[in-house]
Amino acid sequence: MKLAIVTAGLTQPSSTRLLADRLAKAARRRLEEREEPVDVRVIELRELAVDVAGAFVAGFPNARLRAAIEEVTEADGLIAVTPIFSGSYSGLFKSFFDVIDNTALEGKPVLIAATGGTARHSLALEHALRPLFTYLRAIVVPTAVYAASEDWGGGGDAFTDGLGERVARAAGELAGLLEHRAPRRDDAEEVVPFEQQLAALRPANGEVR
Repeated sequence: MKLAIVTAGLTQPSSTRLLADRLAKAARRRLEEREEPVDVRVIELRELAVDVAGAFVAGFPNARLRAAIEEVTEADGLIAVTPIFSGSYSGLFKSFFDVIDNTALEGKPVLIAATGGTARHSLALEHALRPLFTYLRAIVVPTAVYAASEDWGGGGDAFTDGLGERVARAAGELAGLLEHRAPRRDDAEEVVPFEQQLAALRPANGEVR
């Protein structure tokens, strides 16, 4: 199973990347508990900023940006994390998803998350990010995760119990969607060929019931 992580943090180190890593780790743990091996790929938009701008000017993505887009569109699930600027997602975050075909994420489970300096901007998840991925026809998990400065308790990469609970809940919801979306290996082995199913429907006179 492939899980793509898109993070739009602009600094290094980045709290946005840190939150993305925690969400990816939690989702991977939940999936592996269900015996689903996971291949996690991280797309750092900061490294693709020039490529994204070039795609708007040229009208098509270059090879490096195209590879990143394929990582996202071919993944079974997506975790998308952006910093919040002026009450909404970053311009780089929006521009990346603007260069993706608006049907490419159809039916894909997506976990949305964001970071910001104050908890007052947490509603950006609901009035900006969720509508964006709904427009792209993705399936957005119910729990969105917002991390304000005060959620990073104790400094470093430690966070408060409240944020930890939201991360765990959202990761569990994403894992649940992914598990129901992808056929199990056991089920795949039991698939009956169409010709055999059709033959079972035919009575002796050759007519299909």
